[in-house]
Amino acid sequence: MVHIKDSWFTIKQIDNKTFAISEYGHWEKVHSFLLIGEEKAVLIDTGLGIDNIKRITDQLTSLPIIVLTTHVHWDHIGSHGEFKDIYVHKDEEDWLINGIKKLPIEQIRKDVSRDITIPTPETFIPDTYKPFQGNPTGLLNDGDEIEIGSRKLTIYHTPGHSPGHISIFDNSKGYLFTGDLLYDETPIYAFFPTTDPVELVQSLEKISNIPNVTKIFGGHNTLGINPVLLKEVKNAVKELRDKDLVRFGTGIHKFKGFSVQF
Repeated sequence: MVHIKDSWFTIKQIDNKTFAISEYGHWEKVHSFLLIGEEKAVLIDTGLGIDNIKRITDQLTSLPIIVLTTHVHWDHIGSHGEFKDIYVHKDEEDWLINGIKKLPIEQIRKDVSRDITIPTPETFIPDTYKPFQGNPTGLLNDGDEIEIGSRKLTIYHTPGHSPGHISIFDNSKGYLFTGDLLYDETPIYAFFPTTDPVELVQSLEKISNIPNVTKIFGGHNTLGINPVLLKEVKNAVKELRDKDLVRFGTGIHKFKGFSVQF
């Protein structure tokens, strides 16, 4: 087992080639994930950018790292600038280059700097904090497969929370990385101007039909969720549609193990 103590990040070894890098000192409780193959490694998201996640990945692997972006929100692209190879779904290429649509920098700075429970590095200055902007190395599409040597990852386009949101399935382990499409404890959001309740429900239905899932890893809160939750997701999709709730303004809908907010 690898043990790394760090002032900002919490590292959990999921198996001998998979690590969660979490930021529990911030209210978002965001997770990024390092998947190590034989030839390359994949980093799913890069966190808040309050501190530099590359400091951690450098301790875990010397292999070249490909960053796969679940979606272009500030809390998942914070350390993108520290890596050379960055991939994003084609529907959010513009967000990565030109900035997140309909989200003012003032709001981002307010959100990134509130409810922090541990000391932040001196390099973190909320008044000048700015999410990463830059050109991606390449674009992702639904059904793409990423080979990193002994591990094959399948990309699922799962919009709703954002237009180019993706989920990533690790075929060799059965791990499903769901970003902000599915997690527990706090509601999954689809009430912003750039969200789409109908697409979110379609995406939830899509991942509920992925076979051989052994564990779900969302972008926030509980780390590693039992895949039995996918059965609850399937039931929830039907209930939301049957009750005509899949639209803006219908509020928070709670189910066993998760909730959504439209």
